[in-house]
Amino acid sequence: MRSRLLLWLAGALALALLVAFLVGLAVRGTVTARFAEQAAADARLRQALLENEVARFRLLPLGLRDDRDLVALMERRPGAQAVMNAKLERLSREFGSPILYVVRGDGLTLAASNWRDPRSFIGKDYSFRPYFRAAMRTGAGEQFALGTVSHRPGLFFARRAAGGSVVVMKMEFDRVETQWREGRGETFVTDRDGVVLVTSRRDWRYAATRPLSAERRAAKRRTIGVPALGPAPFELRGGGRIRMPGIAGDHLLASTSPDASGWRVNLVVAMGEVNATVRAAQLGAALATLALAGLALFLRERGRQRAERTAQLEAAVAGRTADLRREIEERAAAEEHAAQLREGLRQANRLATLGQVTASVAHETAQPVAAIRNYAATSRQLLDMGASDEVRANLSAIDRLAERIGTVTAELRGFARKGARAGGPIALDEVIDGACLLLKERLSHVVFERPAIPSRLTVFGGRVRLEQVLVNVLQNALEALDGRPDPRLAITLEVDGDMVRLIVADNGPGISPELAGRLFTPFATSRPSGLGLGLVIAKDIAEDFGGSLNLVPSDEGACFAITLRRAS
Repeated sequence: MRSRLLLWLAGALALALLVAFLVGLAVRGTVTARFAEQAAADARLRQALLENEVARFRLLPLGLRDDRDLVALMERRPGAQAVMNAKLERLSREFGSPILYVVRGDGLTLAASNWRDPRSFIGKDYSFRPYFRAAMRTGAGEQFALGTVSHRPGLFFARRAAGGSVVVMKMEFDRVETQWREGRGETFVTDRDGVVLVTSRRDWRYAATRPLSAERRAAKRRTIGVPALGPAPFELRGGGRIRMPGIAGDHLLASTSPDASGWRVNLVVAMGEVNATVRAAQLGAALATLALAGLALFLRERGRQRAERTAQLEAAVAGRTADLRREIEERAAAEEHAAQLREGLRQANRLATLGQVTASVAHETAQPVAAIRNYAATSRQLLDMGASDEVRANLSAIDRLAERIGTVTAELRGFARKGARAGGPIALDEVIDGACLLLKERLSHVVFERPAIPSRLTVFGGRVRLEQVLVNVLQNALEALDGRPDPRLAITLEVDGDMVRLIVADNGPGISPELAGRLFTPFATSRPSGLGLGLVIAKDIAEDFGGSLNLVPSDEGACFAITLRRAS
C-alpha cells in the first residue's frame, strides 16, 4: 500500500512539472507580447512629448528672422546691439533656453542672451559650426553638440534671418531627462548612427549602441565635440531582449520609428513582471495538477469524502479564476489609460492650433457686438419718435448680426472638434453686403463708394471668412480716416479671367515705408491699441482659398488689393 502511494506521488509530481513547463511556454509568449505592446506604446508617447518640446524651441528662431530689432542690428543703427541683447536675454529666460544669439554672415556673433557673462558669445566666431554652415546654405540647420563655453550637451537650432544673419537657439534636455528618470525603465534617444544623445542614465550618454567604422566614429566625435564614444551599454539577445552588464535578468527594448532627424526614442524595461506572471501561472498549473491528482486518489481511496474534496477544489479554482479576472481587468484599465493619454495629446495639439485663431474670432465677433449696441441705441431713439418701421428694420439687422455671431462661434466649436472646413462658391455681393452691414455705422461718417456686383458673380471661399478679410481691410481704412476733414473710401471691382480683385482705397495718411515692409508680419501695427494681427489673419484666409492680399502703391492714402479665385 505504501509503495503504491509513493509511486502515485512520484507520478503526480512528474505530471505537475510537465504541465507547469507546458503552461509556462504557452503563457510566456502571450504575456511577453502584451508586455512588449505596452512598452512600445509608452515609448511612442514619450517620443511625442519630446517632439512637442523640440518643436517649441524650433519655432523661436523662425519667429525672429524678420524681427525689426534684428533688422536694426544688421543695419548697424546706434543702440541696436543693446536693444537686441536685452530682447535675447528676455526670450532666453522665458523659453528656458540657456543661450540665444545672432551670428553675422561671416560667423561673428553680434548679439547674445549672455551678454552680461564674462564668457559672453559676443565677438566669438562660430563659422566652424555645422549648424551655422547648414543655415547659411539651406536656411535652417540643427546640430546636437557640446557647448564650446558651457561644455553642456544640447540641440542647436539655427535659422537664416534678415540681413544674411543667422539666429541660433540652444535646447538642453535636463528637464526631459529628469521626467524620464521618474518614470519606469530607462529611456534614451539615439541618432541615425545609434549614438545615445539624450538619456535618463548619464553613464549611457555618447555610447554607440551598434558598431561604427573608425572614420564614422571620428566624424561623430568631431560633430558632438567629445573625445570618445562609449561602448554599447547592453547586449542584444534577439526578440527585442537585451542583457545589461552587472544587472541580473533580461530586459525588453522598445524603440520607436525614427523621426525626420533620424532620432529614435528607446525604452528599456525589466522583464521581471513577465517572469513573475509566468511563474505564477506555472505554480498555479502545478498546484492544479497536484490537486486533480490528489482528488483522483481521494475519489478512489476515500469515496465517502468525495463531496467535501470536490468543494475544496471548486473553491481553489474559483479563487484562481477571480485572480485571473482581476489581472485581465487591471491590464484592460492600463490599456484604456494609455489610449486616453494618446487622445489627450492629440486634443492638446488641436487646442494649440485653436489658440492661434482665437485672436481672429475675437476680432470678428467684437464688430457685430458693437454694431448691435449701435442699432439698439438707435432703436430706443426711434421708439421715442414713434418710427416703428425703422425700429423693425433695426431689429432685423440685429437678428442678422446675432445670427452671424452664432455662425462664427459654431465654426469655432467645429474647428475644436474636426478642423476648418473647406470653401465653396460664394456670391461676391453677399460678402460685400455682410461686411458693409458690420461697419454700417462707421461707413455712414465717410463718403463711401461700392461697385455694383453682378448677382451671378461667385468666388471660391467661405462667406464668414471672406467677410472677415474685407472687414479687416475696411476697418483699418476707417481708423486711418479718423480726423480727416473729407474722408473718402471706395471699393472697385476688377475681373480678370479666373481671378477677381477688390480694390479698397482711402484718402488717409497712407502707410509709412518703414511699416510697409513688415505690414503682413505678426504684431506689426502703427496704432498703440492695435494687435497687429488683422492683416496677417486676412492674408492667411485669402491664401487658404487660393487668393492673396497685397498693399498696392497709390498716390494718395492706402490701397489694398484682395484677389480671389472665381468659382465656376
